[in-house]
Amino acid sequence: MPPQNLLISFTFSFFSPIFQDGPQRKKRKSEAAEVDKQLDILAIGTAVGSILLYSTVKGELQSKLDGGHDNRINCVRWHQDNYCLYSCSEDKHIVEWNTQTCKVKCKWKGDNSSVSSLCISPDGKMLLSAGRTIKLWDLETKEVYRHFTGHATSVSSLMFTTVKPMNENKSFDGITGLYFLSGAIHDRLLSVWQIRSDRKEKNAVMSFTVTDEPTFIDLTVSEVKEEPVKLAVVCRDGQLHLFEHILNGYCKKPLTSNCTIQIATPGNDGDSTPKPVPILAAAFCTDKQSLLLVYGNTLQPIIERVSLNTSESHICLIRDVQKVLALKTDVAVTKVKTPVVNSDTKVLVPGIPGHSAAVKTPSSGKEKNKSKRKPGETEVSIEERLGALDIDVSKVKTPGGLPQTDSFAVLLVQGLESNDSDILNKVLNTRKETLIKNTVARMPIHAVIPLLQYLFNIISSASQMVRWLKCVFTLHASYLSTLPDLIPQLGMLYQLMESRVKTLQKLSRLNGRLFLLVTQVAASETVQDVTEVNQTAKLVYEDGKCCMLGVAQLLSSRDS
Repeated sequence: MPPQNLLISFTFSFFSPIFQDGPQRKKRKSEAAEVDKQLDILAIGTAVGSILLYSTVKGELQSKLDGGHDNRINCVRWHQDNYCLYSCSEDKHIVEWNTQTCKVKCKWKGDNSSVSSLCISPDGKMLLSAGRTIKLWDLETKEVYRHFTGHATSVSSLMFTTVKPMNENKSFDGITGLYFLSGAIHDRLLSVWQIRSDRKEKNAVMSFTVTDEPTFIDLTVSEVKEEPVKLAVVCRDGQLHLFEHILNGYCKKPLTSNCTIQIATPGNDGDSTPKPVPILAAAFCTDKQSLLLVYGNTLQPIIERVSLNTSESHICLIRDVQKVLALKTDVAVTKVKTPVVNSDTKVLVPGIPGHSAAVKTPSSGKEKNKSKRKPGETEVSIEERLGALDIDVSKVKTPGGLPQTDSFAVLLVQGLESNDSDILNKVLNTRKETLIKNTVARMPIHAVIPLLQYLFNIISSASQMVRWLKCVFTLHASYLSTLPDLIPQLGMLYQLMESRVKTLQKLSRLNGRLFLLVTQVAASETVQDVTEVNQTAKLVYEDGKCCMLGVAQLLSSRDS
């Protein structure tokens, strides 16, 4: 299997169970063997647009699907029927594959942008696809059956939460009345949608709120009306949130988790401070009363089965994973050997005749460092040691003169976490638009709200902070729109804007009047500075005759 073609984070899926109301007929031995053979196949999407079918039993590559996509594979989903596979890609298309012939069965355009996720309905007749919007496709006609909009970023996960409608009195067509879950990139809300017959799916019927962007989602499908849906969401901050809710129509407020699970070290070996251990994934077991947790390092994950206990709102599991997470690195084998040189031997350096230099033998590394402090010398105090470690930011120089965008973003986050006004003022006092824009773009998501709160506190006395507010609202608008409590946090900004707008009209009138006064004063001063004009006539006419005196004056003035 060529490793260079594999995605860094690949998507795979086994066969989903087939739900049937009536009794199933017994399969022949040949059919059962084919199904068992198909269940061990793992589909892996690659960065070049091909799909690898890997046999987990044989431990080898079985076949390769080519010719369907020309860009990175985002999601792969098996159909309930044998030998049928669906995939979506960055090339905006959805492909239906026949895994027996390894050829494309059907291909159609799924969205105007890249298609990021797929999900097949429980009856296998419908397909959910998601890019910027969510579409429900009829797999027989390949036409859009419903549209769902509501996410500001690309949808990263789709899954059905029910297999039957909650209202059992109405006839069921296989899709109407079902609920499904969706999550998006950089979105802390998971939305639940209901497929209705009246085509009114403009908004989600309910949502679940988490602490950070979801990275892994698993749920238990609700098969009857009274059975609640259990949802396990692993976030980027390493926490696991458990939800338990009965889907029964519209819910206005976002639902919070019933239980939050974290893992930490016991804090032994001289360090009494526990350290958090990130949870990588979580999945419900078949009994729906226990969980499989995957935590630790991505290269050496630990898998553990724990029982569910949602009576407590917060659970912290203490696990000693220090020895497990310590990765062993092999020492690089080198053929270069250091020659053993006698201390009395002298080596002549080329270029300068007669010059000699002693070659230092390499230290073995086993000798202990001797203390440099003399016996009569006093020991340095802790205060002096801390003072020696103090770093003055103003003395730090970068090759380009001014700090770069990465250092500005790092300094800004450090200042917000430590609440250091000196560091924050040095960063926020810059007036370069490009530097401000790049700094805000490189900021992590968790630092956006603390930055806004700090800017709200100082914006009344520092008007140049408007540039930072503008960049934050422009670059992080999609993230801010997902916060349910954003409006109360912007209350101070609203009040400041209203107070400024109220005084704007009065200040405009005062500005106009002052402008008129200054213009009149300047005009009067200009009139006073003008020299008086001689009003004596150069030429005088009396009774049609020209006065000789005027003519003489006129001629004399021309001669001069």
